[in-house]
Amino acid sequence: MLFLTGSLTFAAIAPAFLAACSGPAEVGRSSKPESPPPSPPSDASIHVAKPAESARPPDQTKTDASAQGPSAEAKPAQRRPKLLDLGASKCIPCRMMAPILDDLKETYQGRVDVEFIDVWKDAEAGKRYGIRSIPTQIFYNAEGKELFRHEGFLSREEILGKWKELGVDLGEVEPRK
Repeated sequence: MLFLTGSLTFAAIAPAFLAACSGPAEVGRSSKPESPPPSPPSDASIHVAKPAESARPPDQTKTDASAQGPSAEAKPAQRRPKLLDLGASKCIPCRMMAPILDDLKETYQGRVDVEFIDVWKDAEAGKRYGIRSIPTQIFYNAEGKELFRHEGFLSREEILGKWKELGVDLGEVEPRK
């Protein structure tokens, strides 16, 4: 079928139009036709991993053989609750949280682990933890079980309040001046 538009036919401009809409040409592109996309599974169902299954923190059962020599017994490292913050160094709310996380890491050292992962630099981490928006904070107990997940900015007081609400005792610290 041919569509006439002025002196040009649609058949004559369609290839040029499609090429222009497909983006910049690839250098060294093969002239072979592209293979068809894979067909969906016969049951056409989609399986998505549950965040709780795929969002486990790294194993915290490291051993500590100390510097006592080869005869020293390996003992499990002490496991602690963990706050994992997933964000990006160029994200404004993430940047606002950075000094809060640094303060918590220093103040509660040895009582809670605080970790930041830049998902713009480590996109696989974003997928692994099922991140939908940044910043996202994930609270884990000492056994590595996810207790709570929050999307958006959290203040120092909100973080400490959430730990208390979750039943995690971080101990007493001197009030900040």
